[in-house]
Amino acid sequence: MSVDTYLVTVSGPDRIGVGAELFAGLFDLGDTARLIDVAQITIRGTLVLCAEVTLESDVGEQELSRALAARRIEGEGMSVRVERAIPAEAMAGRRLLVTLLAPTLQAGTLAGVFGAISAAGATCERIVHLASYPVDCYELIVLGSDHARLRELLARVAQIEGIDLAVQRAGLHRRAKHLVVMDADSTLLQDEVIDLLGEVSGRAEEVAEITAAAMTGEIDFAEALERRVALLAGLPESALSDVRSRLRLAPGARTLLRTLSRLGYVPAVVSGGFVQILAPLLGELGVEYLAANHLEVRDGFLTGRTYGEVVDRAGKARALRRFAEEVGVPLEQTVAVGDGANDIDMLSVAGLGVAFNAKPVVQEHADAALSVPYLDAVLYFLGISREEIDDPAP
Repeated sequence: MSVDTYLVTVSGPDRIGVGAELFAGLFDLGDTARLIDVAQITIRGTLVLCAEVTLESDVGEQELSRALAARRIEGEGMSVRVERAIPAEAMAGRRLLVTLLAPTLQAGTLAGVFGAISAAGATCERIVHLASYPVDCYELIVLGSDHARLRELLARVAQIEGIDLAVQRAGLHRRAKHLVVMDADSTLLQDEVIDLLGEVSGRAEEVAEITAAAMTGEIDFAEALERRVALLAGLPESALSDVRSRLRLAPGARTLLRTLSRLGYVPAVVSGGFVQILAPLLGELGVEYLAANHLEVRDGFLTGRTYGEVVDRAGKARALRRFAEEVGVPLEQTVAVGDGANDIDMLSVAGLGVAFNAKPVVQEHADAALSVPYLDAVLYFLGISREEIDDPAP
């Protein structure tokens, strides 16, 4: 026997028991009715509750309406509408998640975003307000067939409006990204450790100049590391503790790490910095996975050399792959966050690469970019709401 599909929409001032009444009415139809999908939103006390239902053709719309009317859902401003659902073939396409955030998001910006969605021949199926502080963040579920065109148009809007925007494949895999790998200097930390070491060694200007060139990709990171570490020769080992005590975490860093751990994600740090500086700090923060360079120390003084495998641009990508294997997740279920040119390979390898307050050359190789100073904004790209972040439950 053939079936027809209907959309039942209940809307009006919310009250206790509306959902129970709707589903009881559908249950009254027995095996002739099958519930396919349900969606609900309540804004300022106004409810919109939708149910997609298939009915055997000989039952019909009138029987469905009578069953719902018998449950007395309507009244006191509440209405029930029954209509034929749009055929599935008319909704062809694949779903994408579009996450947009900025200090504030106003109607003009959303008009530009939705204009881009329309111009790409796509539609928005659902809107979720993930956060209203410290940034405004919305997640859109968008249905369309030309994903390349949609990404292009949305990127243009993001640039014009000055907002951060990410486009990802929809699906449960997004919440299954169990490994989040981040850079240390100027990402997890506000500081560049090598520059602080340069200050205590009296070679600050020379070190900072090389650092700047390396971060923009003007010189190879491995060469920059060798040259800068050489400038530290003769520095007493005790200076490492002094530098460690001066480190400042990025705003939102503790919140990010705490939330990741509480929700079952595994945080990791892959850095071109130094194990002797980072390991004690990360131990306090509960981060078990670290890949960084080792400073050589003899007789209590730095020799101006490193030892072991150099964690440079390629080394960061290798470390991400190694951690993913150790944690037991595929690469598409990893996230990488970084700001410098030596993070590009890592961002490209990860399932989601996030450029955090990064140079344009880095943003070009990332799936998403954040220009806000709050590191915990990365959580919104995982679909984690502010409510979940602030949840005090363990």
